[in-house]
Amino acid sequence: MTYSIVARDRDTGQLGVAVQSKYFSVGSVVSWAEPGVGAVATQSTAEISHGPRGLELMRQGRSAAEVLAELTAADELRESRQVGMVDANGGAASHTGQGCIAAAGHVVGDGYSCQANLMLRDSVWGAMAGAYESAHGELPERLLAALDAAENEGGDLRGRQSVALLVVSGDRSLPAWQNEMELRVEDHPDPLGEIRRLLGLRRAFDRVDAVEEVLLKGGDPATALRELEPFADLGDPNIDFTRAIGLAMAGRVEEARALVTRLVAIAPGWAVAGRRFADAGVIPDDPTLVAALTPAR
Repeated sequence: MTYSIVARDRDTGQLGVAVQSKYFSVGSVVSWAEPGVGAVATQSTAEISHGPRGLELMRQGRSAAEVLAELTAADELRESRQVGMVDANGGAASHTGQGCIAAAGHVVGDGYSCQANLMLRDSVWGAMAGAYESAHGELPERLLAALDAAENEGGDLRGRQSVALLVVSGDRSLPAWQNEMELRVEDHPDPLGEIRRLLGLRRAFDRVDAVEEVLLKGGDPATALRELEPFADLGDPNIDFTRAIGLAMAGRVEEARALVTRLVAIAPGWAVAGRRFADAGVIPDDPTLVAALTPAR
């Protein structure tokens, strides 16, 4: 009993699913996607096999509409099921059985499908479609805009508990298991608020990882530090240690050591991180650099 959206981004080819429900760990049941193949949401007395089986059939070149028709025709409990699918060409389809608990329904648009059941009002799925179509930005943000719209229309009549966001590439050559983004909030009083916080962290870590890679390949430390500065206030130890590496490489030894000292106050293991990183070849095995990453005594 939930509401969800499956969609293909026409510009990037990305495929995604977003879902929220008054149900523990909704993403483990509803959301399925595979790079360059499609995305599936299976809910309302969900038949979980419709997820992997739907992807398998779309992988064979079948359209979302064809696959959904075949799966529901063979399902004896189809009248209690709700399923949304989108394929790699942007074809979308949805099924809402007559036995789904009201308010229940769906809307299929260009490259997306929204479906919902056990809603407070029957305006939920239409509001989701409108929000998705009018939203700007990358696919994860647009999918979450649809969930926001559902919640603004009353959402699940039981309340809210969990949310999931799954996005994969449009590149079919990638491994089936490779996701571009998978975030879940299993149990929270404000799941949408929490997943937006996690999305922000994910965006930050993506940027930090890219800067770190350049830094450790001999990039300019001063440039790296400027790139990392916006994330200083996040207070994440991993990001702060990357900043300490940048400071040390830039010759700002005391600042690097002071930052590591603060990390050690949180978790003593950071005291030996510099040495361990050097031993593993993650950072250059330079005594001066390692000393700069060793806490003050």
